[in-house]
Amino acid sequence: MSLSIKDLLEDKAYGLDLQLLCGDAGLVNRLYSSRIQKPGLALTGYTEHLHPDRVQVLGNTEISYLSQIPEEVGSRHIEKLCTYPIACFIVTKGLDPPEFLKRSAQGAGIPLLVTHHQSSTFISLITKFLEESLLPSTHIHGVLVDVLGVGVLLLGKSGIGKSECALDLVIRGHRLVADDVIHIKKKMPAALVGQAGETIQYHMEIRGLGIINIKDLYGVSSIREKKIIDMVLELVEWDANQEYERLGIDEPMKTILGVDLPHVKIPVRPGRNLTSIIEVAARNFLLKGMGYHSAREFHEKLLARLEFRPLGNEVE
Repeated sequence: MSLSIKDLLEDKAYGLDLQLLCGDAGLVNRLYSSRIQKPGLALTGYTEHLHPDRVQVLGNTEISYLSQIPEEVGSRHIEKLCTYPIACFIVTKGLDPPEFLKRSAQGAGIPLLVTHHQSSTFISLITKFLEESLLPSTHIHGVLVDVLGVGVLLLGKSGIGKSECALDLVIRGHRLVADDVIHIKKKMPAALVGQAGETIQYHMEIRGLGIINIKDLYGVSSIREKKIIDMVLELVEWDANQEYERLGIDEPMKTILGVDLPHVKIPVRPGRNLTSIIEVAARNFLLKGMGYHSAREFHEKLLARLEFRPLGNEVE
């Protein structure tokens, strides 16, 4: 994942409040890391630990230093600094950088931007912006619902009844996160957060009815903007020749963005109350999280009874 310096300029949600001073040729430069750097000693010519791929933040200390040293010395150091592929310079507190910094940045095609935020505030804002923007992400076709606090991702082929199950869950008091296309981002170290696209947020498609707005129909308590995905339930058509899990001892996993999630396949056929099964699956997930595994406990008790079963009278 990466984003350009132009993306920083166009930000509205995080309030970075950036303006371009010069170096517009470098707006296509890409950022791959959420970490920033204050150049410090690099302004004196010592560039041993410079990370040019990071945003270089110049605060009051850096600008004061450049303004107080002889212009010839400062210009020489900045020109050396600009020989590196710097992603961009950002000056905080609305300070006016020295002219030799502007000339060198313009000549090297390095964007020089300014924000009115103080350094500490801006570093916090841009770090959060970069962390969110650079997270590994993907899109999945399905439905994401919050059932008893458990993020349940419903998968299955088109028309199998995912949206109808989600609607029934909402009617029972659970919450819709996303229907149809789910945007998933990986939160470090190993959590997946799903949400709907801005255009289809709170909406659901029910065949025969069309598009409905869950928020308008059932209120704000029926929806969530985003949710950590805890488990995957896949709805599959019932196949009499297929063997399905009967005990629940084995725990298959589905890997999304390198994160393993519990994966349960639920066969669909007339007469099965899928909504109740999904609720039970969520409750069972919570129970396992507390250290209780019903299937394994049952299996262990059964083995114990078989092991200590008294032998019957032998018939010769």
